[in-house]
Amino acid sequence: MLRRMDHFTIVTDQLAATRTFYVELLGMHEGARPPFLVPGYWFYVENHPVLHVIGVDHMPEPRRGVLDHMAFWSEGLATAWARLEAAGVDFRVIRAPGEVRTWQLFFFDPNGVEVELDFAPGEVPPEDWKARLPKLQATPR
Repeated sequence: MLRRMDHFTIVTDQLAATRTFYVELLGMHEGARPPFLVPGYWFYVENHPVLHVIGVDHMPEPRRGVLDHMAFWSEGLATAWARLEAAGVDFRVIRAPGEVRTWQLFFFDPNGVEVELDFAPGEVPPEDWKARLPKLQATPR
């Protein structure tokens, strides 16, 4: 019986850029990883390894799997928005329809993996958020 999602794995030929993206931009922290024979990282959120990164010299052909996107429940909408803008990351903003109007920010990591950050409906966006939308709408790579 399933209990919870355990982790995602990304294979990358951009190991340093991927580390910078998830640690410095999104605030994950690097944690314990078994001594695998391949380079990589395990990135943690609240003491749980949620993202495994495997470094390769060349991306495998054909590429494996079809991961549409990975989503993380987050806090601090205005802060996350400002960090993405400051880092030059293009992103889309969606206000979920229906009764529970969560905020969603969508953007791509250095490997082309789409990342979604979800925020509670009561989070406060930047004051001029609607005026900033047209330049922020990321398009898939």
